[in-house]
This record gives sequence, C-alpha cells and structure tokens, in this order.
Amino acid sequence: MTTKGLEERVERLLDPGDYPGDERTRLVRIMLLLTTLPVPPGLEDVFPRYAEYRERFLETAEGEDGEALEEAFLTLYAHLHMHEAVYSTTERSTMDEAGGYWAHAGGLSPILKAGPWIGPATVSADLGAGNGLQGLLLQWLDPHEKTIQVEISSRMVEIGKTLQAWLGIPADRVEWVSGDVCDHPLDGIDFIYLYRPVRPTTDRGRVFYERLAGTLDHAAQEVIVFSIADCLREFVSSRVEVFYHDGHLTCFRSRRK
Repeated sequence: MTTKGLEERVERLLDPGDYPGDERTRLVRIMLLLTTLPVPPGLEDVFPRYAEYRERFLETAEGEDGEALEEAFLTLYAHLHMHEAVYSTTERSTMDEAGGYWAHAGGLSPILKAGPWIGPATVSADLGAGNGLQGLLLQWLDPHEKTIQVEISSRMVEIGKTLQAWLGIPADRVEWVSGDVCDHPLDGIDFIYLYRPVRPTTDRGRVFYERLAGTLDHAAQEVIVFSIADCLREFVSSRVEVFYHDGHLTCFRSRRK
C-alpha cells in the first residue's frame, strides 16, 4: 500500500467523533510516521517487537475495523514508549522517596490536544520524561524553540537521545536532563507535561507541587500545564484556570498579569 493509500484508509477508519478536527490530523501524521520508520538503530533489544507491532498495524489498515486499527497502533505506541524505565539502585531509591511512577505511558491524548498551545517560541518541558517519546513527538509535530526532557533514569535519557536522532529532530531543539524533577528549575517554561512524576503524599512530592503551583501563580507569561492522573489541582490558586478535564488529562492555564 502506498503512503497516500494508507493515509486515506486510516482517515476513513478513524471515528471523527473520537478525534475531532486537528486531533485527527495529528494522529494520522503520527501513525504514518511510525509505519515508515525502521526499528530504532542500536535499540533492537529495547524494542524487540517493534517490527511485529508495526506490521500488525499495517494489516489492520487493510481491513474495515476502526477499533482494531486504533488498538494495534496503541500497542505499537506503548511498546515504543516503554512500560517501565531502567533505573539504577540510587535512581530507584530517589523515585521511591518521592513516590514517583516508573515510566507509565500517558497516552496519545496530550499530544493530540497540545497543538493550539505550542508556538515557534515555546519552551516545553516533560517532567519525568522516561525515554522522552511524548516530548519528542510534540517537537516533531509542532517544531518550537526547545523541549526540555527531565528524567532521573540515565539509561532512559540515552535511549531518548537515540529516538531523537531516529525521528530526525535537530540536536539543538532538545535539552536532556538526567536528574530529579524535584530539583529542576521551572522558570522560563511555557508548556509543561507531567504524568504524576511524584506523589503529593510524600514530603518531597508535596514540595514539588507547591513549587509548580507557585510558578503558575507568579509567571509573567501564560504557562500551560498538561497533567495526567493529576495531583496539581489541589495546590493551585484561583488565579490558575482549569480549562480542560476528562478524568484522565487535566489542563491548567496561568492567568496573565
């Protein structure tokens, strides 16, 4: 099947009610991207089933079942995202102290909905980035000034750098930080993505959310936060607007001064 033919079939099979407007366009772009790329070079042991899942997706695109198509693609995407990061003993200890999650996939929803909030001058950040796939796809879909990927697992950062080259994203567009999200400065960031990198029930976790809420409160510019399995809401003031919530993704916007 040609790329154009695949695009037409995918667009026809996807339910417009599930993916309205630009979200559908973005999803189709990602689907086509991942079906045209080979297994990430040098990472065959990390993604041993990538070729298999890609082929399964292509097979479903030949059929008439839209749900099967989505399921096959999400399987491919989750495999590439990686379900659990590779941590050293020290890194695991730090994660456990803050109550962090170990590289759970946040799904496609944030990537599909983020377009209107990212412009050429945006500085974005993924706090607890894992291998950085979601931040990389945002940079690929909407090229912007910089994506900051903060991840405590040094191995995941190494994998992410390979994925960046695999996706053809220029080196100067992504800053990789192998460190604790609790220690990373938040000033100067316009768009923040997080999937509960720490739990607010721990001392360090509570301080992290208080600091993030304070950043939203006092930012001179508009700051957008996309938060999966959100823990931030209880910490923000009335000066911060929740403009979207679906039980999975919560989106915040700081009010401009």
